[in-house]
Amino acid sequence: MPLTPELRRGFWRTMCLSRAFDDAMIALYWEGKLPIFQFGAGPLPGELHCSNGAEPVGAGVCAALGPEDMITADHRPHHVAVARGVDLDRMAAELLGRRTGLSQGKGGHMHIYDPAVNFASSGIIAEGMAVAAGMALARRLQKRPGIAVAFIGEGAANQGAFHEVCNMVGLWKLPVVVVVQDNEWAVSTGKRESTAVERNSDRASAYAMAGEWVGTNDPDDIFLAAERAVARARAGEGGTILELRTARLAGHFMGDQQAYIPAQMKQVDPLPLYREKLIRDGVLSAEEADAIAAEAKARIARAVEFAKASPWPEPAEAMAHVFAGEPA
Repeated sequence: MPLTPELRRGFWRTMCLSRAFDDAMIALYWEGKLPIFQFGAGPLPGELHCSNGAEPVGAGVCAALGPEDMITADHRPHHVAVARGVDLDRMAAELLGRRTGLSQGKGGHMHIYDPAVNFASSGIIAEGMAVAAGMALARRLQKRPGIAVAFIGEGAANQGAFHEVCNMVGLWKLPVVVVVQDNEWAVSTGKRESTAVERNSDRASAYAMAGEWVGTNDPDDIFLAAERAVARARAGEGGTILELRTARLAGHFMGDQQAYIPAQMKQVDPLPLYREKLIRDGVLSAEEADAIAAEAKARIARAVEFAKASPWPEPAEAMAHVFAGEPA
């Protein structure tokens, strides 16, 4: 697919939606917790890991996929979920623990699940790797179309699950794309302190996979690289480790004081950079870019209103839906 102006405007719209969603959730998270931090208080229960800075990853990769493809994401999934087209109203309701949520308010923000768009996420590091490989194998055995994409952080590439699954993907030439999102920090551990190689994409050669590195955090470059990886998978040429340099503009979670990050190590916000690029290239005017951003904020505001107006789950339903096959 060519990198058309329409596609690039779509990247901007997706990135604005993702940023607006996270900004809204951050505001909700801090309600009831300030000025004194009270864990668990306020309308948004539990922890919150936001995607601010990684929006180009979701926008660029998901634009290269089709509806038949399957996605697993990690504990920081919002940018991928938004880009994939997960229902925004029901996702907001899920984060607020409401019955209208994607999992009736029982999963929370780290366990977003929307079978309508073949999307799932998990808070267990690298857990989605094996799930994605299993999905890809199932589709092959069923002779059905579709590849699988597993989004992980660069810290997850040091987990045993990463290496075990990559070995099987290479051995069986499974149609799997492993998207390694390199934001330099695995919680509070720097990449240089935990990873023996500079590029996780270089590890692909050990598993008969292709490896590619994109260091720009630009959705244009990410999309083109994702298209190459997806094309290899669809052609039966096996898997790819696609490592993308991205950013984490806040702490690992809300409330993270970030004392471990040196003051001089400031990461760059990709949204204003991409806005300037689109204006410079004549894809959007400043007014058009700002209008899209305003529309995104309005759409997320409606999702929040839907979530806040939704009912809480009934206490009697706490043990329902534990096993597959139960009545709804």
